[in-house]
Amino acid sequence: MRPVAQLRFVDASPDAGPLDAYQNSSGLAYNLTCGTLTSYVAMAPGSYALSANKSGTLQTLTEATTRLEPGRQYTAILGGGLANLRPTVLQDLSAPAAPGEVSIRFVQQAARVGPVDVYLVPASGRLAGSEPIAVHLPFGLVAGYLTIPAGTYAIDVVPAGTVPTSTTVTLLSGPQQEFPSGAVRTVILLDQQRPAGSQPASGVSVVVTTDADAQ
Repeated sequence: MRPVAQLRFVDASPDAGPLDAYQNSSGLAYNLTCGTLTSYVAMAPGSYALSANKSGTLQTLTEATTRLEPGRQYTAILGGGLANLRPTVLQDLSAPAAPGEVSIRFVQQAARVGPVDVYLVPASGRLAGSEPIAVHLPFGLVAGYLTIPAGTYAIDVVPAGTVPTSTTVTLLSGPQQEFPSGAVRTVILLDQQRPAGSQPASGVSVVVTTDADAQ
């Protein structure tokens, strides 16, 4: 039997409203809101028109054609504002990282904050005095997978070029979270959501996807 492909969606648009995701004319996920990550869906290999509709309607907001290869995993990110919504399809690593290591990549989908630097701060450390793991990430950039030691880290984000001190105001100061041995993760940076009727927020939030884990 020919291996299937696996596809999942992430809604990364801060203002497009709820979305329905389609392949060709078949619905794959419904009522997605910003920050929503779906599970992988098994699909026959081949070329597909992937689209996002305004939830509950036939109004197509964006569409792109992509090819899914057998035995591979993909993440389709619905990013950008309502006026420039577009899907970005990434091929994910499906094999775990080496023992004692983690493979991690960063996708910059936060449009309102400009280029950013990203830090992984260990539980025993502080942002001030740390070295960034990724620098000057502009909107739309997809960084390749990096290898880091397995452990517990906080994801902190600052404007590009910032030299952190004890008084630095960050775009994100995330909680400590475990990145276990063999894990493969994608960190998607999003514009921070705002309450209805308020001004756009100036911070960043993240979605951390599980691409693979040790067997």
